[in-house]
Amino acid sequence: MGNSITFGAGIANREKNSYPAQLQYYLGEEFEVRNFGVSGTTALSSGDYPYVKTAAFKQSLDYLPDIVLIKLGTNDTKPQNWCHKNYFHNDYQALIDAYQKLASKPRVILLTPVRCFLDNCTGICPQTIEKEIHPLVETLAWENRLEIIDLFRLFGNSWNSVLMPDKLHPSAIGAGMMAQKIGDYLLQKPTEKAKEPALGNQATPFNFHGFQGMDFQINGISCKLVRPYIEAEGKPWVLRARFWGHEPQTDVALLEQGFHIAYCDVADLYGSEEAIKRWDDFYKFMKRQGFHRKVVLEGMSRGGLIVYNWAARNPKKVACIYADAPVMDLKSWPMGNGKGAGSKADTENMLKAYHFKSREEALAWKGNPLDHARTLAKAKIPILHVVGDADQVVPVQENTTPFETLMAQYNHPIKVIHKPGVDHHPHSLYNPEPIVRFVLSAFGRSQNACVKAIPGNEYRSGAGWKEGAEWHSVAEEIESSLNNRNLKLLLLGNSITQGWGGNRSLVTYRPGKAVMDKVLGENVWETAGISGDRTQNLLWRIRYGNYNRCHPENVVIAIGVNNLIHGDNGEDTAEGIIAVTQEAVRQFPDSRIFVLGLFPVGREAQNPVRLQYNKTHEILSRHKWKGVTYINPTSWFTDNQGNIQEGLYSGDYIHFTEKGYQVAAEKIKELIQSR
Repeated sequence: MGNSITFGAGIANREKNSYPAQLQYYLGEEFEVRNFGVSGTTALSSGDYPYVKTAAFKQSLDYLPDIVLIKLGTNDTKPQNWCHKNYFHNDYQALIDAYQKLASKPRVILLTPVRCFLDNCTGICPQTIEKEIHPLVETLAWENRLEIIDLFRLFGNSWNSVLMPDKLHPSAIGAGMMAQKIGDYLLQKPTEKAKEPALGNQATPFNFHGFQGMDFQINGISCKLVRPYIEAEGKPWVLRARFWGHEPQTDVALLEQGFHIAYCDVADLYGSEEAIKRWDDFYKFMKRQGFHRKVVLEGMSRGGLIVYNWAARNPKKVACIYADAPVMDLKSWPMGNGKGAGSKADTENMLKAYHFKSREEALAWKGNPLDHARTLAKAKIPILHVVGDADQVVPVQENTTPFETLMAQYNHPIKVIHKPGVDHHPHSLYNPEPIVRFVLSAFGRSQNACVKAIPGNEYRSGAGWKEGAEWHSVAEEIESSLNNRNLKLLLLGNSITQGWGGNRSLVTYRPGKAVMDKVLGENVWETAGISGDRTQNLLWRIRYGNYNRCHPENVVIAIGVNNLIHGDNGEDTAEGIIAVTQEAVRQFPDSRIFVLGLFPVGREAQNPVRLQYNKTHEILSRHKWKGVTYINPTSWFTDNQGNIQEGLYSGDYIHFTEKGYQVAAEKIKELIQSR
């Protein structure tokens, strides 16, 4: 239940593209999702349109839900409503109470508001959403011990018109992102609620962004532990070094995934022996409490010192390391023996913490994180660094870069996310999804979205469609175009495949049609490509679109480039292509099926996306295909150096020119004529 964002205001075909509708597709048939959103409504009962006074509110109660997702607060920030802000907490609480009293005893889950990017506060106020509504929703979750999902950072910290065209309401694509985040949360393997650990009578509770936190001490040292609402199997946990609460988005997201977040104070110890001893004691305490034997280490800036020094002593106890602008060499910071200014006060404290007798002894010391590279590489610990390329405090070239080089030399490369033009601050990523995905992968808990069949949500006419068309109408037109036909060739894929044109009236950009008509003949082939489609979207269409109604002699599959462009790695994309192909084998039992994987992307052979492309094809080439023919099309378009040949691609080096379609058409003709 909620306001216009839940309702799907401004979204074409909202019945299929609002976030609740897309959540239904994402969750599958085991769930029934009902949308009780009403545009303009407030949590405030004294607001200009209180949700509790709508028919939808009563209908939502009568529905007797098993799960309730509450997303309200945006309209409350209007001046005529926020003048009653002192009642917001109690009115929102009354909403919670109304659902908790239902006979169905539903799980009540609070959703934080999404960030809006409006320019002023004459109406809905972005600043009030961020500074007041968001914390109030977190407080309500904490007070009621309710589940909470943070949506505020989902769309980033700068306006993207594709995700939020009017700066307030998510588009179909934005709604899809909401549905995926909520769906991933709901589809987690169910376990028991996290139990409060035995921390002693002196432990004191605190609110950590809606989650239950406890302050306590071990041997007089300040410690913290925040527990998730539902704990993941095995009790995984994160040990955070320094700067508790700073840029907490990764910690919040991991709490949503069932991880505990822990802290043991090692301030002003700079990774010295005393710091290591404190963490040794804390680790033993956590093990006695039943936590996982391998811990995720998280360190920002100087926190890198303790993270790496402890990991080097305890490599078998470390699941992975996430380090953010980390200090990897005391000579760089705090001593300032490089491009950075360093810190005189911290240098003096560091010398005392390590019991160095002089600066020279510290400069000659061989126990820096950089010196542990061989040990960490041998232990095969997954490592991620997030760095600002313009960092003047902890220069990348003195810290992360030499460490990255050493780890590559020891045959255990690390992953580095670069933030161009960013200094030492801000740490982390505004939307921490890539960091979370890394941690989940290290624990073997990541879900490959590339193999989950769901509809697409593209809606823009720039996708090569007539104005007003959206993904579902385009998909339905494909099905209609296949009726009562017996085709020689059916092409399955994304925008590149869509560019063949075929006999589809909604497609406005068709540079390949004349080419394929000339090569194969008119009306003997058709394209079932949709712009923006990823493997999961094509998987959905093949499974539910009854494409075999056209009885194709040959089926050619080319999909996956949008997965790579949107951040999926080569391994996950390959799995998606294999899943698509396996579904095609089931749906087209009498057709010859050719798998091209995906067409080369990026002009140069060393383009970062091309490297992932190569990884995808490497996996596809090793796969034991049954009932299909796999072909790597790279050589069709590249020169001897692996670069794209001139004239075959448009300026984005993703889409073909007419000349590129000519090359592809001739090669496809050779394939289907071969026996």
